[in-house]
Amino acid sequence: MKIHAQALLFDNDGTLVSSLESVRRCWTRWAGEYGVTAQDFARIELHGRTAAEIAADLLPAHLVEEAVARIEDLEVEDVPHGGARPLPGTREVLGALAGGTVPWAVVTSATRRLAEARLRAAGISPTTLVTAADITRGKPDPEPYLLGARALGVDPAVCVVFEDAPAGLRSGKAAGMTTVALATTHPAGDLDADLVVEDLSALSVLVTDAGVEISVRD
Repeated sequence: MKIHAQALLFDNDGTLVSSLESVRRCWTRWAGEYGVTAQDFARIELHGRTAAEIAADLLPAHLVEEAVARIEDLEVEDVPHGGARPLPGTREVLGALAGGTVPWAVVTSATRRLAEARLRAAGISPTTLVTAADITRGKPDPEPYLLGARALGVDPAVCVVFEDAPAGLRSGKAAGMTTVALATTHPAGDLDADLVVEDLSALSVLVTDAGVEISVRD
């Protein structure tokens, strides 16, 4: 299978960068601090959602702003302690785009401060970054990826979204984009996408005069 595109949009955590252990570590500590029971915490989907949405599901409204600031502090502080590292294939795929002829962006549900800390730790420097601060409706709403396409100045129909979370894949699909799912944080059977692979290392990215060609490695 070959996918042709003119722009690429990447989720960050679980797609470009491994941060799952950090997320679990920090959110578990956060839940303990705010008295969230293990049962309530277990029913919440953490991955691919903004901290504000998660906190709003678990806490009274008057605590949400403070709680969001607290989890951001915990996660940023955890970055130097193994909280972010590039996933397999990340350097190769982004390296193939280094010429700058194919625009790409990172579209993440994290705050800008946290996203920049994790990307910096992983050695990734996107010129375009969409974060929780830029949107009013998070994934699975199409707004984040539509904003990414707009920032790159391209039609959503010629974009490919790379995602590991069901919410992010639904966001990309709703935006009218081709979706590639990476089974890095969820079982492949739980991921509804145009193409499902283990991680970015399974893909070959070739920049052409017409844009970019994505295929599965033999």
